Amino acid sequence: MVNLVLVSHSEKLAQGVAEITRQMAGDGCKITVAAGIDDSENPIGTDAVKIMTAIEDVYSADGVIIFVDLGSAILSAETAIDLLDADMAKNVVISYAALVEGAFAAAVSASSGDDLQTVLAEANAAAGLKLEQAGT
Repeated sequence: MVNLVLVSHSEKLAQGVAEITRQMAGDGCKITVAAGIDDSENPIGTDAVKIMTAIEDVYSADGVIIFVDLGSAILSAETAIDLLDADMAKNVVISYAALVEGAFAAAVSASSGDDLQTVLAEANAAAGLKLEQAGT
């Protein structure tokens, strides 16, 4: 099964997105959070090692998709992938979809058994559905 890692600068934000996506996915895919940094006075940020550990925790040869909130989270996610074993890293991708909509769509797709490329495409298409509803 394809699994998801939610990366955010804010632990609270990521946990909220995880709550929504887990409700949709049920037991159909694993969803974990790698958010914030271990600094009680300034907890906002991302940590590549924390992301790498999260990937390893939910790793499946079917694939792992990382969802990110802001640009610097992309850098941390890329570093985390670089830290992985090469065989593992080839099955890990970063989605550039909006965090909430993308992760939600991916959770639904992954929980129905779709493959990595299909789940990624569903995540990327999620913003289009929102635009359609807005009549844009």
